[in-house]
Amino acid sequence: MKKLFILLTVLVLLAACQKDNYIPREIVLPSNLLVTLEINAATVDVNATADSANFYIFTFYENGDSSMIKSNSGVATYTYSSSGEYSVKTAAYTTSEHFITETDVFEINLDLGGTGAPTSGSTSPMSYNGYTLVWHDEFNGNALSADWIHETGNGNWGWGNNELQYYTSQNTTVSGGVLQITAKQEAMGGQNYTSSRIKTQGIQSWKYGRIDIRAALPKGQGIWPALWMLGDNITSVGWPECGEIDIMELIGGVGNNDRTAHGTAHWSDNGSHAQYGDSYTLNSGVFADEFHVFSIVWNANSITWLVDNNVYNTLNTSPSELSEFQEKFFLIFNVAVGGNWPGNPDGTTQFPQTMYVDYVRVFQ
Repeated sequence: MKKLFILLTVLVLLAACQKDNYIPREIVLPSNLLVTLEINAATVDVNATADSANFYIFTFYENGDSSMIKSNSGVATYTYSSSGEYSVKTAAYTTSEHFITETDVFEINLDLGGTGAPTSGSTSPMSYNGYTLVWHDEFNGNALSADWIHETGNGNWGWGNNELQYYTSQNTTVSGGVLQITAKQEAMGGQNYTSSRIKTQGIQSWKYGRIDIRAALPKGQGIWPALWMLGDNITSVGWPECGEIDIMELIGGVGNNDRTAHGTAHWSDNGSHAQYGDSYTLNSGVFADEFHVFSIVWNANSITWLVDNNVYNTLNTSPSELSEFQEKFFLIFNVAVGGNWPGNPDGTTQFPQTMYVDYVRVFQ
């Protein structure tokens, strides 16, 4: 009996020790938080996903106040009362005490409706983890900043592509927080069409980084908008030895043309022109319907192209024959008319056609 009592006592003590040393199951924090924003006039739709998240809390900040929205699905909507720069903090929770957060900064511009530009579409943040915003143009005010210059005329052989437009500064306007480049059917300089082409050459250029451009594009047969870059050394080595990065090109027209954006790189491979590209086609609508964000992420090893943060093309730039992409590049925005690739306008093409650019941002 005494031995049984001792055995029971030992078992109780062991159980007590096990209870005291019990380690609860480790709580896993959410990970891979991805936040996307879509702005329609004054309304912001936020969609968040994260691994191991059970619910989300969105905090919208406006003029010193904040509004919190809890969501199990990771979706929230908030409407602002005026134009300005705002932010939303997204928190993904495993439990009420275990969470991760991300804060995104964005602009609400209620003046776009007065310019003819769409008032809806995708947007992008003013900050990314691991990046610093080194240069940007929000196109506020009523004129281009000193970082841009115009190229005018018809160039050599229609800018090398048998294009039909005459570039003039008169087809560029800045108002309502948006840059407008308009192609018109009018005679000038021996051509039947006019448009504009602006660049940052000799003023602003960059080597590597992420570039976001929010734009709504023109459409129609023979219309050729482009947001692109050339190497700083083009004046000394020429093209394609300088390298070219086409962040976005579109050739308008029937079929999928008005809803397909192209991202391409050009370079010299032992004296011969080489290129590599791919395209992104919208599931519905066309790129003229609303704003989209056209981006590249560029480093010493690769260039990646994105539309609305969706990756659709990547080029490995590490081989020595692609050394052009280890140098500085400047920006060019233009709307061409006609040319070898899009072909000429026809009876279906409506003029004027305008490319609207809400902003361009460079992160490094």
